[in-house]
Amino acid sequence: MPQQKITPPPEPEPYENSDLYRIRHSLAHIMAQAVLEKFPGAKIAIGPPIKYGFYYDFDLPRPISEEDLEEIEARMREIIAGKHPFVRRVVSPEEARELFKDQPYKLELIEDILQRGTDEYGEPLPPGEKPVLTTYKHDTFEDLCRGPHVEHTGQINPKAFKLMSIAGAYWRGDEKRPMLTRIYGTAWRTPKELRQYLNWLEEAKKRDHRRLGRELGLFYFAPDEVGPGIPLFAPKGEIIRHLMESFVREVQTKYGYQHVWTAHLVKEDLYRQSGHLDNYAEFMFPPMVDGEDVYRLKPMNCPSHMTLYKKMGKHSYKELPLRFAEFATLYRYEKKGELLGLTRVRALTQDDAHIFCTPEQIQEEFALALKIIQEVLGRYRFTDYRVRLSLRGEGGKYVQDEEKWEKAEAALRAALDAAGLEYFEAPGEAAFYGPKADFLATDVLGREWQLSTIQVDFIQPARLGLTYVGPDGQEHTPVVLHRAVTGTTERFLGILIEHFAGAFPVWLAPVQAVLIPITDRHVAYAREVAAKLREAGLRVEVDDGSERMQAKIRKAQLQKIPYMLVVGDKEVEQGTVAVRLRSGKNLGPMTLEAFLRKVQEDIEAGV
Repeated sequence: MPQQKITPPPEPEPYENSDLYRIRHSLAHIMAQAVLEKFPGAKIAIGPPIKYGFYYDFDLPRPISEEDLEEIEARMREIIAGKHPFVRRVVSPEEARELFKDQPYKLELIEDILQRGTDEYGEPLPPGEKPVLTTYKHDTFEDLCRGPHVEHTGQINPKAFKLMSIAGAYWRGDEKRPMLTRIYGTAWRTPKELRQYLNWLEEAKKRDHRRLGRELGLFYFAPDEVGPGIPLFAPKGEIIRHLMESFVREVQTKYGYQHVWTAHLVKEDLYRQSGHLDNYAEFMFPPMVDGEDVYRLKPMNCPSHMTLYKKMGKHSYKELPLRFAEFATLYRYEKKGELLGLTRVRALTQDDAHIFCTPEQIQEEFALALKIIQEVLGRYRFTDYRVRLSLRGEGGKYVQDEEKWEKAEAALRAALDAAGLEYFEAPGEAAFYGPKADFLATDVLGREWQLSTIQVDFIQPARLGLTYVGPDGQEHTPVVLHRAVTGTTERFLGILIEHFAGAFPVWLAPVQAVLIPITDRHVAYAREVAAKLREAGLRVEVDDGSERMQAKIRKAQLQKIPYMLVVGDKEVEQGTVAVRLRSGKNLGPMTLEAFLRKVQEDIEAGV
């Protein structure tokens, strides 16, 4: 059964050239003017347009309140009404330093622009573009900026924007730099678009996996006791994890994957040899020293899987492809400020696989991995997705081996073309050791998530000394395809909770049915029925509490349990159950055999 989509107004493409981009950029400047008028001693940092809105970072003399936001928003509307033109000018370094002499963050950005060739946000300029200092001024406010902006403030609809929230943000994203106050706003062309966005945002809040995770008793965080970004899964949450991983395991096994296990702790030297220590160390937890040995918590599986390949003895081309899969808990040192529920954690379980194959087998193995991805994502009702070809970018951390990179990119393009997949290129998104095809799926709220990935790696197998004996009797280096279907269990579960609003399909629901006895004398029959349903493979509970029947039904609906089976005198006498759905629909009395057929039909239909 398809889910009803609730989406925000569409963002124009290309966004940077759109009128909406200019509106939001201009509103960031207007907001900065209003904030400086309210806090004359404030220091300003950056204020870019972003997806769905804009923000500006401030160093303020005191914390800002919701009442302050209302006043700032009101002043912004007054500024808009003035129809002030946005005037661009090129300034010399001396002029810029004088203009912003009381703004230390702007002075730092000016020096970066001149010395490092960045833009006003500290981001690298496009290749070949020379740094130029420009400002935009409207009314009394002038900012270091490349634009673009609207022609004048009157081109902004004063009823089509809203200041949304206040957050903390480290300057330059560095925990060692000052904490600034970030004010977020949203802006649209018309009030109707704003209302549509706010309605969508409200629906997203209702689906927030952090809130639903607590309410449904799935998982918890204990940052003070266990640590930030380390989730604790309750029994119901663990059931879902088990079902998710078991499903992928069954599909992988069906297609010839073998499951392995490798430890959580690995010697640091292996990561030095693979290239991870040079290119990924900032995301690894600090080393643990044991005498002369130095260990790291495992942040990824590939070096361990490749070591296992080597230790299993000599390999012939006749054994290939060899497909290793593992549900491994990994540990990544994500910054505290970037942790977000289950979607950004420090302890994560990856449905990881590595396929050791010959260069001639790449296309066939890519097609098989694609088949698995499509089968698994379809089971979760993710059918709307696009493919990103993630390539090297300027200035990133990549292993330097031009020949192998070119071979990997050519092989991945050929595999994508052979599979008939449309894709778009994204420079700068590659792994440090090779290009990848990332699958970006759209959920019922129209949000895009990177889920599956297939990566082609010619580099690590050579660095770690992997070989196989070819038909010519000589040793060759295998190619390794890195593949994940759902990415990580934690992040995918967070996405699923929001995708289904906590109302999981029957096959995935931690509790599939609850028996609700009307009075105490019906409890024994409810337990008898529950036992029979458990024997048939269902996950069932009995609510034998003291609440009235309607209260129990309401509680089960809030817990999003698919079926409520009410039993009273009539059901006991006839050996039936009165079936209600979590939607509120009453299906009436059914025999256990009829109910089990109904469950099986719903599971097969994916509802």
